[in-house]
Amino acid sequence: MKKLILLAIIGLGIVSCTTQNTINTMDLPKEWKRTTNIYEVNVRQYTPEGTFKAFEKEMPRLKKMGVRTLWFMPITPIAKQNKKGSLGSPYAASDYTSINPEFGTMNDFKHMINEAHRLGFKVIIDWVANHTGWDHVWTKTHPEFYLKDPDGKFHIASGMDDIIELDYKNQEMRLAMIDAMKFWVKETGIDGFRCDLASWVEVDFWQQVRPEVEKIKPLFWLGEFDELESPEYGKVFDASYSWKWMHKSADYYKKNEPLQELKDLLLQYSKIGDNSMRAWFTANHDENSWNGTEYEKYGVITKPMAVFSATWNGVPLLYSGQELPNMKRLEFFEKDAIKWTNTYQMAEFYKTLLELKSSNPALRGGDPNVSTYLLNTTANDKILAYVRKNGKDEVLVVLNMSKEPVNFSIEDQNLSGTFRNIFDRTKRDFGDGKDFTFKVSDYAVFEK
Repeated sequence: MKKLILLAIIGLGIVSCTTQNTINTMDLPKEWKRTTNIYEVNVRQYTPEGTFKAFEKEMPRLKKMGVRTLWFMPITPIAKQNKKGSLGSPYAASDYTSINPEFGTMNDFKHMINEAHRLGFKVIIDWVANHTGWDHVWTKTHPEFYLKDPDGKFHIASGMDDIIELDYKNQEMRLAMIDAMKFWVKETGIDGFRCDLASWVEVDFWQQVRPEVEKIKPLFWLGEFDELESPEYGKVFDASYSWKWMHKSADYYKKNEPLQELKDLLLQYSKIGDNSMRAWFTANHDENSWNGTEYEKYGVITKPMAVFSATWNGVPLLYSGQELPNMKRLEFFEKDAIKWTNTYQMAEFYKTLLELKSSNPALRGGDPNVSTYLLNTTANDKILAYVRKNGKDEVLVVLNMSKEPVNFSIEDQNLSGTFRNIFDRTKRDFGDGKDFTFKVSDYAVFEK
């Protein structure tokens, strides 16, 4: 399917208008994908037990918080040869069609999936297609499946000496990989894949694998790549990472870069159009373990950044423990359980945002019927304000992205009428004025 994407800039506004001639289910997300959110589950660190059975007890709480899709980090066994730390990396598989005994049994996993589906969750699993661990079963049964160095040894993945790369020129390996992915859909009924380092694998593999696996059922495909850097992958995946935004927003806060540069980057993302979506996040397993918690990266704008992630065009992505909030970096290769309390201080905050995302048509991700406008304010260097519109439905978001209090007004024709603040439930008629007084870390979200 080809789409004609027309972009018009009105003031600081972004308008995405799309026409389409045919519908291809491989490009167009199913309806539930437009309103979902994703919660990444680190099974190892989620509970003291670190098992599927233990996590299953947490699912009703997450359901109540508004979580719609659960993403499980790799569930396959971990290679022992050249493993890192005492437990190894979940991303160094030793077998693509077995369960990591650290987490339980295959029956435990199936039981958890069935319970998740009963509660109304969708479930996706991490799929590591680029590489395996050193003692993966294929190294013995099919060594020809791997890339080799000139000396004939397995080729080590860039910067990660516990994993070796597969050879995607080998057609038999591709078919074996496809069969392994089909296994999980057939045997456990999962609803999709989060594909690790998707752009490290040739795009024609994903073009090959998706229609084959979807002969079983339609699936959700989240790829770890940035579509600004790898646009061809966006034609295959439903959603992609927003790595450039994540790095740029962290630099904005830490290095005091101009807010206009973030707004310019949002305009670049808007030009991609609505064939695919972006996943927006303030934390994930890589960032938390290696680069710091969201509070280390974003400081006083952590909550405004979280509001942005839940309300901009795309899919909100949360990581295990953000509802606490989790204030520590979790070990990657060792047991380091999240220190849960019974307060879940951020749960109501996220519930409010996630339920708005799921229920308000103006926040549908990747929907050509939705227009997003960046709004002009009297403090454009400190305030990020935007309105998203879908027919009569509108959502207004105003964020203090600075490190100081700000008094400002919105001066934009795209904002008018009466809205309700989703957090304090108060109503405001913007015909009576568009002035704001924000403290540090302040944010506001209104729906019409």
